[in-house]
Amino acid sequence: MWEDFKSFLIKENTFDLAIAVIIGGAFSKIVESLVSDLVMPVAGFVMGGVNLQFLSFSFRDVTIHYGAFLQAFVDFFIITFAIFMFLKIIFRMRGKSKKVKFKEETTDKILGDIRELLREQKQDNPPKDKESNRGNNPLIHFQSKRLK
Repeated sequence: MWEDFKSFLIKENTFDLAIAVIIGGAFSKIVESLVSDLVMPVAGFVMGGVNLQFLSFSFRDVTIHYGAFLQAFVDFFIITFAIFMFLKIIFRMRGKSKKVKFKEETTDKILGDIRELLREQKQDNPPKDKESNRGNNPLIHFQSKRLK
């Protein structure tokens, strides 16, 4: 069991995943600080000096803090956009951004290829006679039982 675990750690890029999680956590803190300390105060100033983080409304005894949700949404947007840009740069550096073009084949071409394959099969294995060929086909065998 220990050998399986060791091979899993080595072969399955587990270390890469662990490093990515640690970097992601640190990056999340940076973006959270960026949003709460820079973006939201500037947005609040533009909107008339309102602190957007504390925006809320009350309905009976319940208070809904939609400002905190707005801040979390901005955090999420910035993080996902940064990851998108980072991956785009990485893939471009690796050369994976090239689009793969597939050769388009028409239906007639594909059917022609199938016809050729069937001809080759027929030439390689010609049927001996109808009775012996009949026993090998389960559909014909089923139909002949049904007709009796």
